[in-house]
Amino acid sequence: MRTTQKLLRSGLTVAATAALPLTLSAPAAVAWGSGISVSTSGTSVSVTTSACPSNGSSFGNASLLSSGQTNFAQGRQMPLTGTSSSQSAAWTGVSPGTYTVIVVCQDGTTAGTQSIIVAASAASTAPATPTISTTVSPSPSRGVMGGLGGAVKDYGTATVVGGGALVVTGTVAAVWFLRRRSKPHRL
Repeated sequence: MRTTQKLLRSGLTVAATAALPLTLSAPAAVAWGSGISVSTSGTSVSVTTSACPSNGSSFGNASLLSSGQTNFAQGRQMPLTGTSSSQSAAWTGVSPGTYTVIVVCQDGTTAGTQSIIVAASAASTAPATPTISTTVSPSPSRGVMGGLGGAVKDYGTATVVGGGALVVTGTVAAVWFLRRRSKPHRL
């Protein structure tokens, strides 16, 4: 019986040690997760990527989706322009709200997806003289993006495998600990 317990402890230690390199490599996978960089300045939104190779005539397209739009074709599409090392697209006159930017390369692969919030500029929203209004302002179109957490980014295989290994290791350790505590102590 004691030999079995020692083997079980050794097995758990080996499993945890094997999972450690996977978890240490996970942050690198997170950094590579999205192949796009989205920024906003006033009412302009721009996206930059280096993930789309050229077929000689184009790099691909980017689409700006507002709330209620669910696929690439529904958004405001712009062609990617640039060089083989950096491509970009920009939209101007974007109203305040939450948007999703999707970049699809000319070969049909998705370079990345990222959500962004365009804020109202202070100069355009401040009235010249204070007024009292009894109207109710509309609620945000998509509300708070709580709960999405990591779902906004596209994680790589190493991150998913590392997370799965941690979950399995934690579950096995918890079961072992609870089974051990439920047995009476023998001397």
